[in-house]
Amino acid sequence: MPGLFPNKEWLDGFADYLNTNEKYARVAKKWEGDLIFEIKPDEILEYNVNIYLDLWHGICRSARILESDDPIDAAFVLSAPYSNFVRILKGDLDPMQAMLTRKLIVKGNMGYMMRNVPTVLEFVKCAQAVTDKVVGG
Repeated sequence: MPGLFPNKEWLDGFADYLNTNEKYARVAKKWEGDLIFEIKPDEILEYNVNIYLDLWHGICRSARILESDDPIDAAFVLSAPYSNFVRILKGDLDPMQAMLTRKLIVKGNMGYMMRNVPTVLEFVKCAQAVTDKVVGG
């Protein structure tokens, strides 16, 4: 299993999982767009973490933790306090419900995101599958 979310070992394991998961590859075959998880500090995590993923036709072409001076620029930016990301990864918060209730703020083309809900949900399932350890829990 990958390391502690949201560290580099977790991210590398997640990217590997995406690139070897046949269902994700099939469901996401038309997805074109990179994204950033903008993980904001809260009572559990005391610092910002920004994770970049370049997703293209069911493949993760690049995954890295951004440095503090890297620009936050991608087709989609998913922003939330750390605890909301954890709730999604543990299955305690539905990702679509999180978007609709603004517990997860999405910057980018919402029409594209909504037309690709199966891809979004499979992406989240993959992230949940590799997350067994989180900071503070």
